[in-house]
Amino acid sequence: MKENKSDAPISLEEQVFRQLEEDIISGFYKAGDALTELGICERLGVSRTPVRGALHRLAEEGLVSIAPNRGAVVVGVTEDDLADTYKIRMRLEGLASRMATERLTEDTRAELIHAVELSEFYALKGDAERFKELDTSFHDLIFRASGNRMLSKILGELHRNVRAYRKKSLSVPGRLESSLAEHREILAAMLAGDADGADRLTSLHVQRAMENLAMLKDE
Repeated sequence: MKENKSDAPISLEEQVFRQLEEDIISGFYKAGDALTELGICERLGVSRTPVRGALHRLAEEGLVSIAPNRGAVVVGVTEDDLADTYKIRMRLEGLASRMATERLTEDTRAELIHAVELSEFYALKGDAERFKELDTSFHDLIFRASGNRMLSKILGELHRNVRAYRKKSLSVPGRLESSLAEHREILAAMLAGDADGADRLTSLHVQRAMENLAMLKDE
């Protein structure tokens, strides 16, 4: 399993989850492959408990399906499914940023600034895993700040469904730095009360992430 480069220790379940997630994204496991607890335990040298927890988390992400008497099976995601998800995100995340800008509180302003500053710190360290977590936090803050529970719920689900692919997008050379720059632009628009700009810049941010995934497929 991969070494943890973050300052904070991570659980064995988290390590197994990250390894299996990477295995599925990289194509080591393909759509239709069965993932048995015993097989994973033997391969990774761990007990069944963390493997079971990791498989359930992968199921929540939509990367595997778990059926009685069948165990976990890798689920394939078509290019059309992925493209449709990103197109929906472009529209809805832009709307969320617009609404959040119109309702921005001092507390949320401080939290957004802190998230971007921490992201910059980990980007400079080259810690893509921690950066990805802060990327998620940044967007979650905007969703909540929109004040629209239904919109926040839908976007939270969409993010979970493509979590693995967002991670893959950030692996493109230079994407981590450009993503940080885009977050700064979105934040600047929000702090200036520019709802139109926040909407436009957020939609463009999601579009560029989608374009990065397309670049990976073409390689």
